[in-house]
Amino acid sequence: MQSSLRTLTVFSTFVLLMLSMQGSQLVAQESEGAGTNYAYIALDPDIITNYAGDNSKKLGYLRLTIEMMLDEPNYIGDIEHHMPLLRAVAIEVIGAKNEQQVKSLTGREELRREILKRFRDILTKETGAEVVKDIIFTKYLRQGG
Repeated sequence: MQSSLRTLTVFSTFVLLMLSMQGSQLVAQESEGAGTNYAYIALDPDIITNYAGDNSKKLGYLRLTIEMMLDEPNYIGDIEHHMPLLRAVAIEVIGAKNEQQVKSLTGREELRREILKRFRDILTKETGAEVVKDIIFTKYLRQGG
């Protein structure tokens, strides 16, 4: 009984080792084939701001987490340096939207594209390179309006 348990343990360790080696080879092949090394950085902390509701006396509330996809990890320092400017731009863009634009899925995508365009414009002006490849909303909480 003890011998078979030891054999099973050795076998399962071997299988796990082989699987992990295959997985690391697969990741290495994918990264070699892609030729790029993306990095991600979040606008931290979350953006919490208001937007104009349909009724001018009511404001809506939006909490948003923006993750930026960078072409190179070397750009992380540039993003961190310009983080206050990027936050201000995102808040400005959100504040200009009305309730329907914030509520709808198409409006959310338009908001994402507009923020991405503004980020690219600012960072190209400040750094001389198109630093941000894409942005992702990983949290999008809306209330009121």
